[in-house]
Amino acid sequence: MKADSSPSSPVSRRTFIQTTGAMTALGSTLAHSAKSDSPPRRPSLIRDENRESGARDWQLTRVRLDERAGFRASNIEGYCSKQSVSAGESIDIMVSSNPAEDFVIEIFRTGYYGGRGARLMKTLGPFKGETQPTPKPTRGDRLLHECKWKPAVTLTIPDSWPSGVYLGRLTTLKDKTGFGYWQSYVVFIVRDNRPADICFQCSDNTWQAYNKWPSNYSVYTHKKGNQGPWADVSFDRPYAKYAQIYENPQSIGSGEWLCFEFPFAYWLEQHGYDVSYCSNSDMVDPDYARPGRFKAFLSVGHDEYWDIRQYNNVVKLRDTGTNVMFFSGNSVCWVTPLSDSTDGRPKRIMFRGGPYGGEHTYAVSREKDNGPFPHRGPDEGYLMGSRNVDPVNGGGDWTCARPNHWIFEGTGMKKGESVPGMIGWEYHGDPPKDIKGLEIVAEGTALQGGVNPQQWTSTIYPGPKKNFVFNASTIWWAQGLSSPPGHMLPWSHWSRPHGPDDRIQQITHNLLARAMG
Repeated sequence: MKADSSPSSPVSRRTFIQTTGAMTALGSTLAHSAKSDSPPRRPSLIRDENRESGARDWQLTRVRLDERAGFRASNIEGYCSKQSVSAGESIDIMVSSNPAEDFVIEIFRTGYYGGRGARLMKTLGPFKGETQPTPKPTRGDRLLHECKWKPAVTLTIPDSWPSGVYLGRLTTLKDKTGFGYWQSYVVFIVRDNRPADICFQCSDNTWQAYNKWPSNYSVYTHKKGNQGPWADVSFDRPYAKYAQIYENPQSIGSGEWLCFEFPFAYWLEQHGYDVSYCSNSDMVDPDYARPGRFKAFLSVGHDEYWDIRQYNNVVKLRDTGTNVMFFSGNSVCWVTPLSDSTDGRPKRIMFRGGPYGGEHTYAVSREKDNGPFPHRGPDEGYLMGSRNVDPVNGGGDWTCARPNHWIFEGTGMKKGESVPGMIGWEYHGDPPKDIKGLEIVAEGTALQGGVNPQQWTSTIYPGPKKNFVFNASTIWWAQGLSSPPGHMLPWSHWSRPHGPDDRIQQITHNLLARAMG
């Protein structure tokens, strides 16, 4: 279904009524039907939800990896049958414990909740524990690891559960000592279909690209190399411990949500913003990403892997008036086709299909060094305002270049003033010179490995409908907004962000206020 023919689109409704005769009884009936089918906005939904009592105990307490330098925690682990689910739909939760131990599942919605960071929504079980099989690789040398575990439970999402990122905490009832227990998470997103001020896109394609479960299998670990199109990865497997820049036990089962994205969501909900959450995979659907639905679309954290349909839908949002903001780094780097699981569930397998970048230098060099690729994407700089560069990783300070710009109102920042450690560990640079009205609002030098300099740029440019596109040029922007329970500050390339900073908070308020109109 094309977005511009959606019955919830005001433009398509007007066009329909004009071409069929708005004064006829039939036209009147159809117009009324289209309006009644459109979900209500419910602008106070998130404010009302955060008046509920938060949970004191929702984090992981006891976790153990199978190997000291490993990633898997097989004492208790699981995954969900879908990346996202709507209220009224069902989702399967698959769980394995080794050795087999009975367990419970507690479902938490992450948010602000008076500073506690999550709310207990439901407790499931106890369930009889079972050790489920580790899959053997399939698809030849593509080495797909796809679990086919039996579900522990099928959960139907109540209508009262608002959109958000939900964690299922898996806890064994005991361990072999008889005195302890083991824990990990599963993660899923509850999406909705209502209009909202803000669409918060979770970067779960990237979580999965780096997921090494069960034992060092990701798109980066193929024997042919770590930058080619050779490996398939499946969402039908647990999230192992986050494998990149730092040791974070809270990441076992939760992807990169608590590492790089949750501080932004916590801050948004603390301030009562009207926000709806989605998976990368939801954005391939033009009806979900229909023009006019959101005032702002946010890319947050490490948002490297984009299906080309997702890219096209975000371009359409920009071109029809949605404000687009990249509070992220290394974003829109790889074309990432999403395909069905072997049992036919949509958007459950992905691979690195090829670089975005069109015929720009970095894309051409990646094709030469790691191709041939079956897919190539357009130059991401013409969407984001800045591009992926080589090297794309390192650490540095976020330095103001244009203090009189409206994004800096109320910050008191002067030209050359920096927010320490806010650039990392990946960023953007090399902005296209022919985007009309593009401004570099912050810029500087990051150091890869502490020694190799690379230039980064934070940009903003006007859209065609009095909207704008902002690029913060860092994975770590969320670290400057809040440091909630369950979060752990990162560090990489001998550099680290300091945590909440009132200048980053004010810049973000300014951007959102302008987007909200």
